[in-house]
Amino acid sequence: MMNEIQFAEERKLGETATIAAISTAQAPGGIGIIRISGNDAVAVAERVFRSARGKKLSDLPGYHALYGSVWTSGKEGAPEKIDEAVALVFRAPASFTGEDVVELSCHGGLYLLRRALSAVLEAGASAAGPGEFTRRAFMNGKLGLTEAESVMELISAQGKQAARAALAGHDGALERRIAGIRESLVNQAAHLSAWADYPEEEIPEVDTADLRESLVSARGEIETLLRQFEAGRAIREGVNTVIAGRPNVGKSTLMNLLAGCERSIVTQYAGTTRDIVEDTVILGDVLLHLADTAGIRDTEDPVESIGVDRARDRVRSAQLVLAVFDSSQELNGEDRELIESLQEIPSVAVVNKSDLETKIDFAYLENHFRQIVFISALRGDGLEQLEKAVAETLQTASLDPAAGMLFTERQRDAARRAGDCLEEALSALDAGFTLDAVTVSLEGAVSALLELTGERAGTAIVDAVFSHFCVGK
Repeated sequence: MMNEIQFAEERKLGETATIAAISTAQAPGGIGIIRISGNDAVAVAERVFRSARGKKLSDLPGYHALYGSVWTSGKEGAPEKIDEAVALVFRAPASFTGEDVVELSCHGGLYLLRRALSAVLEAGASAAGPGEFTRRAFMNGKLGLTEAESVMELISAQGKQAARAALAGHDGALERRIAGIRESLVNQAAHLSAWADYPEEEIPEVDTADLRESLVSARGEIETLLRQFEAGRAIREGVNTVIAGRPNVGKSTLMNLLAGCERSIVTQYAGTTRDIVEDTVILGDVLLHLADTAGIRDTEDPVESIGVDRARDRVRSAQLVLAVFDSSQELNGEDRELIESLQEIPSVAVVNKSDLETKIDFAYLENHFRQIVFISALRGDGLEQLEKAVAETLQTASLDPAAGMLFTERQRDAARRAGDCLEEALSALDAGFTLDAVTVSLEGAVSALLELTGERAGTAIVDAVFSHFCVGK
Protein backbone atom coordinates (compact mmCIF):
# COMPACT_ATOMS: atom_id res chain seq x y z
CA MET A 1 0.00 0.00 0.00
CA MET A 2 1.13 3.57 -0.68
CA ASN A 3 0.80 4.57 2.96
CA GLU A 4 3.31 1.91 4.02
CA ILE A 5 5.99 3.58 1.86
CA GLN A 6 5.08 7.07 3.03
CA PHE A 7 5.28 6.13 6.69
CA ALA A 8 8.38 3.91 6.49
CA GLU A 9 10.66 6.37 8.28
CA GLU A 10 8.08 7.04 10.98
CA ARG A 11 7.71 3.34 11.64
CA LYS A 12 11.49 3.00 12.06
CA LEU A 13 11.32 5.67 14.76
CA GLY A 14 9.02 3.77 17.08
CA GLU A 15 6.00 2.30 15.31
CA THR A 16 7.34 -1.22 15.99
CA ALA A 17 7.70 -0.77 19.74
CA THR A 18 5.55 -3.10 21.82
CA ILE A 19 2.66 -1.12 23.31
CA ALA A 20 0.06 -1.82 25.99
CA ALA A 21 -3.08 -0.20 27.39
CA ILE A 22 -6.34 -0.98 29.17
CA SER A 23 -8.77 -1.55 26.30
CA THR A 24 -12.00 -1.67 28.30
CA ALA A 25 -13.85 1.27 29.82
CA GLN A 26 -12.21 3.15 32.69
CA ALA A 27 -14.94 2.05 35.08
CA PRO A 28 -15.57 -1.01 37.28
CA GLY A 29 -16.88 -4.06 35.42
CA GLY A 30 -16.98 -7.82 35.43
CA ILE A 31 -13.96 -8.13 33.14
CA GLY A 32 -11.21 -5.72 32.13
CA ILE A 33 -8.78 -6.28 29.25
CA ILE A 34 -5.17 -5.22 28.88
CA ARG A 35 -4.06 -5.36 25.25
CA ILE A 36 -0.38 -5.80 24.34
CA SER A 37 0.72 -5.46 20.68
CA GLY A 38 4.09 -5.61 18.95
CA ASN A 39 6.98 -7.88 18.08
CA ASP A 40 7.69 -8.60 21.76
CA ALA A 41 4.05 -8.85 22.89
CA VAL A 42 4.29 -12.55 23.81
CA ALA A 43 7.66 -12.14 25.55
CA VAL A 44 6.39 -9.18 27.59
CA ALA A 45 3.22 -11.06 28.55
CA GLU A 46 5.25 -14.09 29.65
CA ARG A 47 7.17 -11.94 32.14
CA VAL A 48 3.96 -11.15 34.05
CA PHE A 49 1.65 -14.10 33.28
CA ARG A 50 1.90 -17.56 34.82
CA SER A 51 -0.21 -20.39 33.47
CA ALA A 52 -2.03 -22.53 36.04
CA ARG A 53 -0.61 -25.64 34.35
CA GLY A 54 2.85 -24.30 33.65
CA LYS A 55 2.39 -23.88 29.90
CA LYS A 56 4.14 -21.01 28.11
CA LEU A 57 2.44 -18.41 25.97
CA SER A 58 5.31 -18.63 23.49
CA ASP A 59 4.32 -22.23 22.73
CA LEU A 60 0.76 -21.27 21.78
CA PRO A 61 -0.43 -20.76 18.20
CA GLY A 62 -2.78 -17.90 17.45
CA TYR A 63 -6.33 -17.85 18.79
CA HIS A 64 -5.45 -19.97 21.83
CA ALA A 65 -5.78 -19.04 25.49
CA LEU A 66 -4.41 -20.05 28.88
CA TYR A 67 -5.84 -19.60 32.36
CA GLY A 68 -3.50 -18.38 35.05
CA SER A 69 -2.54 -15.26 36.96
CA VAL A 70 -0.80 -11.91 36.52
CA TRP A 71 2.21 -11.09 38.69
CA THR A 72 4.44 -8.10 39.23
CA SER A 73 7.70 -8.40 37.35
CA GLY A 74 9.75 -8.66 40.53
CA LYS A 75 12.11 -5.80 39.64
CA GLU A 76 11.58 -4.19 43.05
CA GLY A 77 11.48 -7.21 45.33
CA ALA A 78 9.81 -10.61 45.16
CA PRO A 79 7.09 -11.09 42.50
CA GLU A 80 3.57 -10.60 43.85
CA LYS A 81 0.33 -12.02 42.47
CA ILE A 82 -2.03 -9.28 41.24
CA ASP A 83 -5.08 -11.15 39.90
CA GLU A 84 -6.40 -14.20 38.11
CA ALA A 85 -6.42 -13.81 34.32
CA VAL A 86 -6.97 -15.44 30.96
CA ALA A 87 -4.26 -14.75 28.36
CA LEU A 88 -5.39 -14.90 24.74
CA VAL A 89 -2.70 -14.99 22.04
CA PHE A 90 -3.08 -13.67 18.47
CA ARG A 91 -0.28 -14.26 15.99
CA ALA A 92 0.72 -11.82 13.25
CA PRO A 93 -0.66 -11.07 10.75
CA ALA A 94 -4.01 -12.56 11.91
CA SER A 95 -4.74 -9.95 14.58
CA PHE A 96 -6.46 -6.58 14.73
CA THR A 97 -3.17 -4.67 14.48
CA GLY A 98 -1.47 -7.16 12.16
CA GLU A 99 1.15 -7.75 14.88
CA ASP A 100 1.54 -10.32 17.64
CA VAL A 101 -1.07 -9.46 20.28
CA VAL A 102 -1.78 -10.77 23.77
CA GLU A 103 -4.92 -9.80 25.66
CA LEU A 104 -4.98 -10.29 29.43
CA SER A 105 -8.55 -10.56 30.74
CA CYS A 106 -8.63 -9.80 34.46
CA HIS A 107 -11.34 -8.85 36.92
CA GLY A 108 -12.68 -5.42 36.01
CA GLY A 109 -11.72 -3.43 39.09
CA LEU A 110 -9.83 -0.28 38.15
CA TYR A 111 -7.18 -0.74 40.85
CA LEU A 112 -6.39 -4.28 39.70
CA LEU A 113 -6.31 -3.30 36.03
CA ARG A 114 -4.04 -0.33 36.57
CA ARG A 115 -1.71 -2.43 38.70
CA ALA A 116 -1.62 -5.17 36.06
CA LEU A 117 -0.92 -2.58 33.34
CA SER A 118 1.88 -1.15 35.46
CA ALA A 119 3.43 -4.63 35.66
CA VAL A 120 3.20 -5.01 31.87
CA LEU A 121 4.90 -1.65 31.34
CA GLU A 122 7.65 -2.60 33.82
CA ALA A 123 8.11 -5.82 31.83
CA GLY A 124 9.11 -3.87 28.72
CA ALA A 125 6.01 -2.50 26.98
CA SER A 126 5.41 1.18 26.24
CA ALA A 127 2.15 2.94 27.10
CA ALA A 128 -0.07 3.16 24.02
CA GLY A 129 -1.26 6.58 22.89
CA PRO A 130 -4.79 7.48 21.71
CA GLY A 131 -5.85 5.25 18.83
CA GLU A 132 -2.45 3.61 18.55
CA PHE A 133 -3.78 0.07 18.13
CA THR A 134 -6.10 1.15 15.30
CA ARG A 135 -3.34 3.26 13.79
CA ARG A 136 -1.15 0.17 13.59
CA ALA A 137 -3.98 -1.74 11.94
CA PHE A 138 -4.06 1.03 9.31
CA MET A 139 -0.28 1.12 8.94
CA ASN A 140 -0.14 -2.65 8.48
CA GLY A 141 -2.85 -2.68 5.82
CA LYS A 142 -5.53 -4.28 8.00
CA LEU A 143 -7.85 -1.26 7.65
CA GLY A 144 -8.27 1.62 5.25
CA LEU A 145 -8.37 5.12 6.74
CA THR A 146 -12.15 5.46 6.43
CA GLU A 147 -12.57 2.01 8.01
CA ALA A 148 -10.31 3.09 10.87
CA GLU A 149 -12.29 6.30 11.38
CA SER A 150 -15.50 4.29 11.67
CA VAL A 151 -14.12 2.51 14.76
CA MET A 152 -14.82 5.54 16.96
CA GLU A 153 -18.24 5.89 15.32
CA LEU A 154 -19.03 2.31 16.38
CA ILE A 155 -17.93 3.05 19.94
CA SER A 156 -19.97 6.26 20.19
CA ALA A 157 -23.11 5.08 18.31
CA GLN A 158 -26.24 5.95 20.30
CA GLY A 159 -28.92 4.51 18.04
CA LYS A 160 -29.70 1.70 15.58
CA GLN A 161 -29.09 3.75 12.42
CA ALA A 162 -25.88 5.24 13.78
CA ALA A 163 -24.59 1.75 14.62
CA ARG A 164 -25.57 0.45 11.16
CA ALA A 165 -23.79 3.35 9.46
CA ALA A 166 -20.65 2.87 11.54
CA LEU A 167 -20.61 -0.88 10.93
CA ALA A 168 -21.02 -0.35 7.18
CA GLY A 169 -18.09 2.08 7.27
CA HIS A 170 -16.00 -0.42 9.21
CA ASP A 171 -16.84 -3.07 6.63
CA GLY A 172 -15.55 -0.78 3.86
CA ALA A 173 -18.82 0.52 2.36
CA LEU A 174 -17.54 4.09 1.96
CA GLU A 175 -14.16 2.85 0.76
CA ARG A 176 -15.85 0.81 -1.97
CA ARG A 177 -18.14 3.69 -2.92
CA ILE A 178 -15.20 6.07 -3.32
CA ALA A 179 -13.18 3.42 -5.17
CA GLY A 180 -15.97 3.08 -7.75
CA ILE A 181 -15.96 6.83 -8.42
CA ARG A 182 -12.18 6.98 -8.50
CA GLU A 183 -11.77 4.04 -10.88
CA SER A 184 -13.87 5.75 -13.54
CA LEU A 185 -11.86 8.97 -13.18
CA VAL A 186 -8.50 7.18 -13.24
CA ASN A 187 -9.44 5.41 -16.46
CA GLN A 188 -10.37 8.72 -18.07
CA ALA A 189 -7.19 10.42 -16.80
CA ALA A 190 -5.04 7.54 -18.09
CA HIS A 191 -6.66 7.77 -21.54
CA LEU A 192 -6.17 11.55 -21.65
CA SER A 193 -2.52 11.29 -20.64
CA ALA A 194 -1.71 8.47 -23.06
CA TRP A 195 -3.45 10.21 -25.95
CA ALA A 196 -1.56 13.47 -25.26
CA ASP A 197 1.87 11.96 -24.53
CA TYR A 198 2.03 9.34 -27.29
CA PRO A 199 0.51 10.88 -30.41
CA GLU A 200 2.52 8.52 -32.62
CA GLU A 201 0.81 5.48 -31.12
CA GLU A 202 -2.56 4.27 -32.36
CA ILE A 203 -4.42 5.32 -29.23
CA PRO A 204 -8.13 5.98 -29.78
CA GLU A 205 -9.03 9.68 -29.76
CA VAL A 206 -10.71 10.91 -26.59
CA ASP A 207 -14.48 10.94 -26.96
CA THR A 208 -15.43 14.24 -25.29
CA ALA A 209 -19.07 13.17 -24.97
CA ASP A 210 -18.06 10.02 -23.10
CA LEU A 211 -15.59 12.03 -21.00
CA ARG A 212 -18.27 14.55 -20.08
CA GLU A 213 -20.70 11.77 -19.13
CA SER A 214 -18.09 10.25 -16.78
CA LEU A 215 -17.36 13.61 -15.17
CA VAL A 216 -21.05 14.39 -14.66
CA SER A 217 -21.69 10.94 -13.19
CA ALA A 218 -18.77 11.24 -10.75
CA ARG A 219 -19.80 14.75 -9.74
CA GLY A 220 -23.34 13.50 -9.09
CA GLU A 221 -22.06 10.70 -6.86
CA ILE A 222 -19.96 13.12 -4.84
CA GLU A 223 -22.83 15.61 -4.53
CA THR A 224 -25.00 12.80 -3.18
CA LEU A 225 -22.37 11.95 -0.57
CA LEU A 226 -22.10 15.59 0.46
CA ARG A 227 -25.90 15.98 0.70
CA GLN A 228 -26.11 12.89 2.90
CA PHE A 229 -23.43 14.18 5.28
CA GLU A 230 -25.77 16.36 7.36
CA ALA A 231 -28.43 13.64 7.53
CA GLY A 232 -25.77 11.17 8.58
CA ARG A 233 -24.52 13.54 11.24
CA ALA A 234 -28.07 13.81 12.59
CA ILE A 235 -28.23 10.08 13.33
CA ARG A 236 -24.65 9.96 14.66
CA GLU A 237 -24.21 13.11 16.71
CA GLY A 238 -27.77 14.30 17.24
CA VAL A 239 -29.56 17.52 16.37
CA ASN A 240 -29.82 20.67 18.48
CA THR A 241 -33.61 20.94 18.69
CA VAL A 242 -35.67 23.75 20.17
CA ILE A 243 -39.29 23.44 21.27
CA ALA A 244 -40.74 26.91 20.71
CA GLY A 245 -44.12 28.62 20.79
CA ARG A 246 -46.17 31.15 22.73
CA PRO A 247 -47.17 30.40 26.35
CA ASN A 248 -49.58 27.57 27.19
CA VAL A 249 -49.56 25.83 23.80
CA GLY A 250 -48.10 22.65 25.38
CA LYS A 251 -44.35 22.99 24.87
CA SER A 252 -43.45 21.61 28.28
CA THR A 253 -45.99 18.78 27.96
CA LEU A 254 -44.37 17.85 24.64
CA MET A 255 -40.93 17.99 26.28
CA ASN A 256 -42.08 15.61 29.00
CA LEU A 257 -43.67 13.28 26.45
CA LEU A 258 -40.47 13.05 24.40
CA ALA A 259 -38.26 12.71 27.48
CA GLY A 260 -40.49 10.02 28.98
CA CYS A 261 -40.53 11.77 32.35
CA GLU A 262 -41.39 15.11 33.91
CA ARG A 263 -38.49 17.34 32.85
CA SER A 264 -40.48 20.58 32.60
CA ILE A 265 -43.04 22.00 35.05
CA VAL A 266 -46.51 22.14 33.51
CA THR A 267 -49.22 24.50 34.81
CA GLN A 268 -52.15 26.44 33.33
CA TYR A 269 -50.35 29.72 34.07
CA ALA A 270 -48.54 31.54 31.26
CA GLY A 271 -44.85 32.13 31.84
CA THR A 272 -44.22 29.04 33.99
CA THR A 273 -41.13 28.08 31.96
CA ARG A 274 -38.64 30.92 32.35
CA ASP A 275 -35.31 29.23 31.71
CA ILE A 276 -34.25 26.63 29.16
CA VAL A 277 -34.83 22.99 30.17
CA GLU A 278 -32.66 20.50 28.26
CA ASP A 279 -32.56 16.76 27.69
CA THR A 280 -31.38 14.28 25.04
CA VAL A 281 -33.86 11.81 23.57
CA ILE A 282 -34.05 9.37 20.67
CA LEU A 283 -37.01 9.96 18.37
CA GLY A 284 -37.14 7.07 15.91
CA ASP A 285 -33.57 6.83 14.64
CA VAL A 286 -32.63 10.45 15.37
CA LEU A 287 -30.91 11.75 18.49
CA LEU A 288 -32.45 15.07 19.56
CA HIS A 289 -30.72 17.43 21.98
CA LEU A 290 -33.95 19.05 23.17
CA ALA A 291 -34.38 22.50 24.66
CA ASP A 292 -37.76 23.51 26.09
CA THR A 293 -37.87 27.31 26.02
CA ALA A 294 -39.93 30.07 27.59
CA GLY A 295 -43.16 31.01 25.85
CA ILE A 296 -42.45 33.69 23.24
CA ARG A 297 -44.50 36.80 24.00
CA ASP A 298 -44.15 40.45 25.02
CA THR A 299 -43.98 40.69 28.80
CA GLU A 300 -43.32 43.32 31.44
CA ASP A 301 -41.92 40.72 33.85
CA PRO A 302 -38.12 41.29 33.82
CA VAL A 303 -37.28 37.66 34.70
CA GLU A 304 -39.65 36.19 32.12
CA SER A 305 -38.33 38.69 29.56
CA ILE A 306 -34.82 37.26 29.96
CA GLY A 307 -36.22 33.77 29.31
CA VAL A 308 -38.05 35.00 26.19
CA ASP A 309 -34.87 36.60 24.83
CA ARG A 310 -32.98 33.35 25.43
CA ALA A 311 -35.73 31.43 23.65
CA ARG A 312 -35.46 33.67 20.57
CA ASP A 313 -31.66 33.26 20.57
CA ARG A 314 -31.94 29.47 20.74
CA VAL A 315 -34.44 29.42 17.88
CA ARG A 316 -32.04 31.39 15.66
CA SER A 317 -29.18 28.95 16.30
CA ALA A 318 -31.23 25.72 16.22
CA GLN A 319 -30.68 22.91 13.75
CA LEU A 320 -34.35 21.93 14.13
CA VAL A 321 -37.34 23.72 15.65
CA LEU A 322 -40.51 22.03 16.82
CA ALA A 323 -42.91 24.98 16.57
CA VAL A 324 -45.87 24.25 18.84
CA PHE A 325 -49.34 25.74 18.26
CA ASP A 326 -52.67 25.36 20.07
CA SER A 327 -55.18 23.65 17.78
CA SER A 328 -58.11 24.99 19.81
CA GLN A 329 -57.15 28.65 19.31
CA GLU A 330 -56.74 30.92 16.31
CA LEU A 331 -53.22 32.02 15.38
CA ASN A 332 -52.26 35.31 17.00
CA GLY A 333 -49.45 37.81 16.42
CA GLU A 334 -46.97 35.87 18.54
CA ASP A 335 -47.63 32.69 16.53
CA ARG A 336 -47.13 34.56 13.25
CA GLU A 337 -43.95 36.21 14.53
CA LEU A 338 -42.52 32.76 15.31
CA ILE A 339 -43.62 31.36 11.94
CA GLU A 340 -41.94 34.20 10.03
CA SER A 341 -38.69 33.68 11.96
CA LEU A 342 -38.54 30.02 10.91
CA GLN A 343 -38.57 30.38 7.14
CA GLU A 344 -34.82 29.63 6.83
CA ILE A 345 -34.65 27.11 9.69
CA PRO A 346 -35.58 23.39 9.43
CA SER A 347 -38.82 23.13 11.38
CA VAL A 348 -41.95 21.08 11.99
CA ALA A 349 -45.31 22.62 12.89
CA VAL A 350 -46.60 20.67 15.90
CA VAL A 351 -50.31 21.40 16.32
CA ASN A 352 -51.08 20.38 19.89
CA LYS A 353 -54.39 19.69 21.68
CA SER A 354 -55.81 17.75 18.74
CA ASP A 355 -58.36 16.27 21.17
CA LEU A 356 -60.08 19.69 21.34
CA GLU A 357 -62.20 21.50 18.75
CA THR A 358 -59.96 22.80 15.94
CA LYS A 359 -59.94 26.56 15.39
CA ILE A 360 -56.42 27.07 14.03
CA ASP A 361 -55.89 28.43 10.49
CA PHE A 362 -54.56 25.25 8.89
CA ALA A 363 -54.22 26.86 5.44
CA TYR A 364 -51.83 29.46 6.86
CA LEU A 365 -49.65 26.74 8.36
CA GLU A 366 -49.64 24.82 5.07
CA ASN A 367 -48.28 27.90 3.31
CA HIS A 368 -45.35 28.15 5.71
CA PHE A 369 -44.43 24.57 6.75
CA ARG A 370 -43.63 21.48 4.73
CA GLN A 371 -44.29 19.22 7.70
CA ILE A 372 -47.37 19.64 9.93
CA VAL A 373 -48.30 17.17 12.67
CA PHE A 374 -51.41 17.07 14.86
CA ILE A 375 -50.75 15.68 18.32
CA SER A 376 -52.15 15.53 21.81
CA ALA A 377 -49.06 15.83 23.99
CA LEU A 378 -51.17 15.24 27.09
CA ARG A 379 -52.54 11.90 25.80
CA GLY A 380 -49.46 10.92 23.79
CA ASP A 381 -51.29 10.85 20.44
CA GLY A 382 -49.41 11.61 17.21
CA LEU A 383 -45.92 10.69 18.36
CA GLU A 384 -45.38 8.32 15.41
CA GLN A 385 -46.42 11.04 12.94
CA LEU A 386 -43.99 13.46 14.62
CA GLU A 387 -41.21 10.91 14.29
CA LYS A 388 -41.85 10.62 10.54
CA ALA A 389 -42.07 14.40 10.10
CA VAL A 390 -38.73 14.94 11.85
CA ALA A 391 -37.10 12.23 9.71
CA GLU A 392 -38.41 13.86 6.53
CA THR A 393 -37.28 17.32 7.61
CA LEU A 394 -33.76 16.13 8.48
CA GLN A 395 -33.66 13.91 5.35
CA THR A 396 -32.88 10.82 7.40
CA ALA A 397 -35.99 8.99 6.17
CA SER A 398 -34.40 8.12 2.81
CA LEU A 399 -30.93 7.52 4.19
CA ASP A 400 -29.46 4.03 3.75
CA PRO A 401 -26.74 3.68 6.40
CA ALA A 402 -25.46 0.46 4.81
CA ALA A 403 -24.66 2.22 1.51
CA GLY A 404 -21.63 4.03 2.93
CA MET A 405 -21.49 7.69 3.93
CA LEU A 406 -19.05 10.40 4.90
CA PHE A 407 -18.39 10.42 8.66
CA THR A 408 -15.93 13.19 9.41
CA GLU A 409 -15.17 16.77 8.45
CA ARG A 410 -11.90 15.51 6.98
CA GLN A 411 -13.77 13.17 4.66
CA ARG A 412 -16.27 15.87 3.71
CA ASP A 413 -13.49 18.35 2.93
CA ALA A 414 -11.73 15.83 0.66
CA ALA A 415 -15.01 15.03 -1.13
CA ARG A 416 -15.79 18.74 -1.52
CA ARG A 417 -12.37 19.37 -3.09
CA ALA A 418 -12.88 16.44 -5.45
CA GLY A 419 -16.26 17.88 -6.45
CA ASP A 420 -14.74 21.32 -7.04
CA CYS A 421 -12.07 19.80 -9.28
CA LEU A 422 -14.71 17.96 -11.29
CA GLU A 423 -16.68 21.19 -11.66
CA GLU A 424 -13.52 22.87 -12.99
CA ALA A 425 -12.92 19.99 -15.42
CA LEU A 426 -16.47 20.25 -16.76
CA SER A 427 -16.20 24.03 -17.11
CA ALA A 428 -12.92 23.67 -19.03
CA LEU A 429 -14.45 21.03 -21.28
CA ASP A 430 -17.59 23.07 -21.99
CA ALA A 431 -15.54 26.23 -22.62
CA GLY A 432 -13.53 24.45 -25.31
CA PHE A 433 -10.19 24.57 -23.48
CA THR A 434 -7.50 22.06 -24.41
CA LEU A 435 -7.81 18.64 -22.86
CA ASP A 436 -4.62 19.33 -20.89
CA ALA A 437 -6.62 21.73 -18.72
CA VAL A 438 -9.28 19.06 -18.18
CA THR A 439 -6.58 16.55 -17.24
CA VAL A 440 -5.12 18.81 -14.54
CA SER A 441 -8.51 19.21 -12.84
CA LEU A 442 -9.30 15.53 -13.26
CA GLU A 443 -6.04 14.53 -11.59
CA GLY A 444 -6.85 16.94 -8.75
CA ALA A 445 -10.14 15.12 -8.18
CA VAL A 446 -8.39 11.73 -8.11
CA SER A 447 -5.78 13.05 -5.66
CA ALA A 448 -8.50 14.32 -3.28
CA LEU A 449 -10.28 10.95 -3.38
CA LEU A 450 -7.01 9.12 -2.68
CA GLU A 451 -6.52 11.37 0.33
CA LEU A 452 -10.06 10.62 1.49
CA THR A 453 -9.41 6.87 1.60
CA GLY A 454 -5.92 7.28 3.06
CA GLU A 455 -3.96 6.00 0.09
CA ARG A 456 -2.26 9.36 -0.27
CA ALA A 457 -2.45 10.73 3.24
CA GLY A 458 0.50 12.45 4.91
CA THR A 459 1.62 12.12 8.51
CA ALA A 460 -0.25 15.25 9.63
CA ILE A 461 -3.57 13.90 8.33
CA VAL A 462 -3.11 10.52 9.98
CA ASP A 463 -2.06 12.16 13.26
CA ALA A 464 -5.21 14.30 13.17
CA VAL A 465 -7.42 11.27 12.56
CA PHE A 466 -6.11 9.20 15.45
CA SER A 467 -5.77 12.07 17.92
CA HIS A 468 -9.54 11.84 18.49
CA PHE A 469 -9.42 8.17 19.50
CA CYS A 470 -9.53 6.86 23.05
CA VAL A 471 -6.51 5.21 24.65
CA GLY A 472 -6.73 1.43 24.34
CA LYS A 473 -8.32 1.46 20.90
